[in-house]
Amino acid sequence: MENLAKDLIAQLAIAIEVIAGGIVALAAIEATYHTLSLFFWRRRAAETQQSRVRLRFGGWLVMALEFTLAADILRSAISPTWSDIGKLTAIALLRSALNFLLQREIEMVGKQNQM
Repeated sequence: MENLAKDLIAQLAIAIEVIAGGIVALAAIEATYHTLSLFFWRRRAAETQQSRVRLRFGGWLVMALEFTLAADILRSAISPTWSDIGKLTAIALLRSALNFLLQREIEMVGKQNQM
């Protein structure tokens, strides 16, 4: 029964990572499309439109980071060795710092666009 639970959690972690990869892929496709449309069809687009593309892409990347962190937490719940806990802590700190910086930039550009 314990092995079944571990296998199920491992499969769930993989599924969550696949979802995160899908989010990144779709966000990259969307950002590429909007960037190309700004470049080729609306060359004189306001800087706010370019910032919107960056903000939206950054927002999706933040969401993907949250999913990957969730997958790592599930993995650490399966076999919590000190090494795994240390790796999870390092990954969580790095992702949290990146998440914080992305969120701060999103808020700063959002405030600039409101002015």
